[in-house]
Amino acid sequence: MMRIPEKIRLKNLELLIAEAGSAAKLAERVGTNSSYISQVRRQMRTKKGTPRGIGDDLAEKLERGMDKNEGWMDAPHMDEWDQKHIAGTEVNAHLGPDIRNLCPVISWVQAGEWMEIAEGYQPQYGQELLPCPVSCSNDSYVLRVRGISMEPKFHDGDLIFVDPHADAVHGKYVVVMIEDTAEATFKQLIVEEGHQYLKALNPEWPNRIIEVNQNARICGVVVFKGEMV
Repeated sequence: MMRIPEKIRLKNLELLIAEAGSAAKLAERVGTNSSYISQVRRQMRTKKGTPRGIGDDLAEKLERGMDKNEGWMDAPHMDEWDQKHIAGTEVNAHLGPDIRNLCPVISWVQAGEWMEIAEGYQPQYGQELLPCPVSCSNDSYVLRVRGISMEPKFHDGDLIFVDPHADAVHGKYVVVMIEDTAEATFKQLIVEEGHQYLKALNPEWPNRIIEVNQNARICGVVVFKGEMV
């Protein structure tokens, strides 16, 4: 259950957003990440399963950036809440459909080492975060498809949501880091008679099927594809 101080901070966050004009304008004014503010408003879960909240550092940053007195975020401003029709944390209900996670759009180089950096990863200011429409783990990420090796199913520029904790089984589309390469690659996983192969879907792609075993590490399984329009 959410504690009273956390509820107060969430209500006061809504006041600051209204004062700034939007969540994005508030983030820009106080020098924080608009994506994180969005996660707080939606009460998205951390890796520990608890809702993201407004910590002391963020509260102080909001106060300074919006010219509020120290402690303003922890004080109930009931008259202002009434004026803005902020009744409680249920203000989040109108923000959009339920989503599973906000996933960072990362590079193919980052994908190859994602599990080493995911634990303490903090999105950079202005970094694109996309809501995943399907169930996925908190460590999931997004990549932009490059090239034509996976046509006709995947095209250059398509967005793929990748879950590093999903089961990599025969027929799945996987992101793989191959030994002595600088970045990850994306292919279909084929498992046959104890051997693993990576298959390019494009019938005209050279060396469509390559065998990989100890020299490859699977970095995640594609759980959703979004097309650019």
